[in-house]
Amino acid sequence: MVRLRWVLGVLLLHAAACGGDERDDEPGLSVGSLTQSSVSAGTEAEDPGETGDAKLDVGFDSDGPDSGSPDGPSEGCEKVDFLFVIDGSGSMGDNQDSLIASFPGFIESIRTSLDAAQDYHIMVVDTDAAWGSACGAFCALGTCPIIPQYPCETGPPSDCDTQLGAGVNYTMASDAPNVYCNFAGGRRFMDSTEPDLTAAFECAAKVGSDGDSSERPMGAMVAAFSEDLGQPGGCNEGFVRDDAILVVTIITDEEDSNSNGTPEGWYANIIASKAGDPESIVMLGLINDVDQPNPLCPAESQDPVKLRSFFDMFPNAIRGSVCEPTYNSFFQDAVDLIATTCEEFVPPEG
Repeated sequence: MVRLRWVLGVLLLHAAACGGDERDDEPGLSVGSLTQSSVSAGTEAEDPGETGDAKLDVGFDSDGPDSGSPDGPSEGCEKVDFLFVIDGSGSMGDNQDSLIASFPGFIESIRTSLDAAQDYHIMVVDTDAAWGSACGAFCALGTCPIIPQYPCETGPPSDCDTQLGAGVNYTMASDAPNVYCNFAGGRRFMDSTEPDLTAAFECAAKVGSDGDSSERPMGAMVAAFSEDLGQPGGCNEGFVRDDAILVVTIITDEEDSNSNGTPEGWYANIIASKAGDPESIVMLGLINDVDQPNPLCPAESQDPVKLRSFFDMFPNAIRGSVCEPTYNSFFQDAVDLIATTCEEFVPPEG
C-alpha cells in the first residue's frame, strides 16, 4: 500500500530533515536533501480559468466526492487542518484582499463537498517575525502616530506575536485591522465552533503590507509545524491533528530567497509532520507565473524556481497565478482535490 511504503520511508525523510543551520526564529527549519526518486512529482493545475469582476464568487457549485461512505469506515477524513501562509510585504495588499474575498465561497464549497468532514482548524501565519516594530520608540510618548491602534499601554507584544510561524490572532500593521481576533476556541487558530468564520478569517488574513521585505514563506510554514510551536504550551498547540488531512495554501508574489534550507528539506519537514505520508497533504500555491508562455505577473517579478520545485514534489498539489484577476477556478480545483484527498485518506492506527 502507498501508506505503508511512506511510513517505511519516514526514516529517510527524518534523516533528510535533521541537518543544516537554523535561524533563531525558524524553529525546526532544517536543511535536508532527498533524491528526486524519493518524491512524487505533482502536476501543475490547468490555467486558473475565466476572468471576472468578482474574486471567487461566494457559493460556487462543487460536486466533490462523498467521503462519508458507510462501506469504508476505515477510510476518509472527518477533520481538515487548513494553514494559510500569507506574504505581508509591500506589494501584497490587493492579493490579501482577493484571498479574503475568496474565502466564503471556498469554505462553503468545502462544507458542501466534504459531508463527513466538518471539523476544521484554520490558521494564518505571515512571512516575518515583526509585530508593530515601527511603533516601539513612539510608545514612550504614549501613542504611535503610524499605527494609532497599536496597544502601547499593554506593553510589548507576546512571544508568540513575534515568533515566525506562530498563528496570527492579532494583526499589527498600517493597513491591517489591528484588533485582537478573539477566536472562539481561545487559541491562535480558528475552528468549527467559530460563530462567524468569514469575519474571523478576515481579521487574521489581512496581515498588512508593510512587513519585512525579506519575506520567508517557507520558513514560516515549516516553523508552524515545528515541535517548539506545537508542544503543550506552544503557540500553535493543538493545530495539527494526526487524524486530519492537511491543506496548506501559500500566497506570495516573490521567490523565497530568505528562508533557510532547500525545497527538498522543506518537503521533508512537512512530510515528517504527517507521519511520512504525502498523500494526506494538499499543497496549494498562488505564486508568480513568469515561467508561463503568457504570464500575468510583471516581467520584472522574481521567478520562484525554488517554490515551484517544492510544490511539484507533492502528489496532491495545485499551482496558480497570484496575479490572476479571479481565483475562482483555482479554488474550485482546490475543493475537488481536497475532497478526493479526504475520501482516500486512511487515518493512522492508534
